Amino acid sequence: MKSIRFRPQPLQHDTRYIKDMETGFIWHQCSMRTLYADTDRANVVYHANYLRYFEFGRASLLRDANYPYKEIEESGYVYPIIDLAITFFHPLYYDDPMFIHTRPAEIERIKLQFDYIITHGESGIIICKGFTKHCALNNRRTPTAIDAKTRILWQSFPHKIEEKKGTL
Repeated sequence: MKSIRFRPQPLQHDTRYIKDMETGFIWHQCSMRTLYADTDRANVVYHANYLRYFEFGRASLLRDANYPYKEIEESGYVYPIIDLAITFFHPLYYDDPMFIHTRPAEIERIKLQFDYIITHGESGIIICKGFTKHCALNNRRTPTAIDAKTRILWQSFPHKIEEKKGTL
């Protein structure tokens, strides 16, 4: 499968975020290394573990935005995954470093979506891309409107930064 084009450039004012020079999209970036327990008999990361990496990226983004998932749950909301997809381009192996890029994507009345790109931490090769779609549930576990603070996060996240002459 042909890989997508992705050229991350750290933002000068906050290195937790990058700008994709191909699309202009802003992404949150965090890093980790694969564990031996993440690999299968072929010595590659087992495909289901990429969902854990997506969760790590999502939780890191929310924490860095001062709205950790624990606080969301304490306010009476949960956001279970109702749909997901992953497209794989290259494998990761034991102890490989990776960058997990996450961004808030779509938002509807009761559903929201995060997009992800995982790259190799040294070579920059795109490992996979994907998304998770979530549904807002209240304390009674029934679908409800997305909470106000989450909606504000989506509205305030810098989805794209237009280039000005000589700046990012």
